[in-house]
Amino acid sequence: MKKEYFFEIRRHIFHACLGIILIILIGQNVLRPWELFIILGAGFLISVISRKIRIPIIWQLLTTFERPEQLERFPGKGAVAYFAGALLAVKLFPKEVALASIAVLAFGDPISHFVGQNFGRVKNPLSLKKMLEGNFAGAIAGGLAASLFVSWRYALPAALAALMLESIEIKMNDEIVDDNIIIPLAAGASILILRTIF
Repeated sequence: MKKEYFFEIRRHIFHACLGIILIILIGQNVLRPWELFIILGAGFLISVISRKIRIPIIWQLLTTFERPEQLERFPGKGAVAYFAGALLAVKLFPKEVALASIAVLAFGDPISHFVGQNFGRVKNPLSLKKMLEGNFAGAIAGGLAASLFVSWRYALPAALAALMLESIEIKMNDEIVDDNIIIPLAAGASILILRTIF
């Protein structure tokens, strides 16, 4: 149990750090959409190869941060989905909204999981696995991070909407759509809707 706890903490820290790095690089125009696309393609290719060949360094990273059940099916799935979510946000939304969406993903998602798993008591009616305390804590963390790029009046409700939507298992071709894709899309769309209404 203790080993699993520290494994999840390590994943959450990596999740937040990757988001911070992407926000900085995208914000400074170091990473543009086509470069994100190349990274995404390379990540997918490495994932396919890693199912058959244990590439040195890459395999160590995968075993450090990837859940064991994904190592066989789709090594690096979380990271590939993270870059896909970031790329979609950058292509679909204005820059400040894209950065806010990635901030919700970077901070809201790991805080939501951590608080829900460790302190959650009230089940989310939209999910058998999620806890409302986690959703609210993640919304606050993600909303505060997103408010660095857009008004908090849009950031906080958008973060809550994204994390509540993430609680619902959305399937395509019998596969659950990764929350690293759902969260930035839902956050960005919510910010644009709120800006239109208010």
